[in-house]
Amino acid sequence: MAARCKLVFVLGAAVSLFAGAAYSQDSPSLGDLARQKRQQSKAAQGKDAKASKVITNEEIPEHAVSAPVPAGEEGGSSGAASSGEAKQPAEHWKSQIQAQKSQIASLQKQIDQVNESVRFAPANCVGRCAEWNERQREKQQQVERMQAQLSEQKKRLDEMQESARKQGYGSSVYDP
Repeated sequence: MAARCKLVFVLGAAVSLFAGAAYSQDSPSLGDLARQKRQQSKAAQGKDAKASKVITNEEIPEHAVSAPVPAGEEGGSSGAASSGEAKQPAEHWKSQIQAQKSQIASLQKQIDQVNESVRFAPANCVGRCAEWNERQREKQQQVERMQAQLSEQKKRLDEMQESARKQGYGSSVYDP
């Protein structure tokens, strides 16, 4: 029985030694793999791409001098997207665009209400029909004026969205 215990003990020790040796030779460490990958990517970049220059804060002047505007472009776009203006925060753009959208929706609702209320008198009308029809024509003119305002508001919204997009904000800001 003592010989059996001794044999089991020796076999267990041998198996653990072999298992430890096999485990340590299995794969390179994670750090070695990362170094190897970095070297491979540097070698690939060196073949295909030219050297890139890193610009630091010391190389950038504190007050950027704006480029002179060519003579033909002075009267161009001087809206919110001009390069001379400071970048507005995302929440500013989002709230401005939401407010503009609500104005457009309100104006569209008013146009629809006035349009639905226009009812001309029938041809066989007898009393005050001319006055009634004149009032209906006034309503139609009011709708035309409101539609012109609506198109101006939509144009302003498009300009605001384009300005936000040009400042680098995503669609979640300029099209909420």
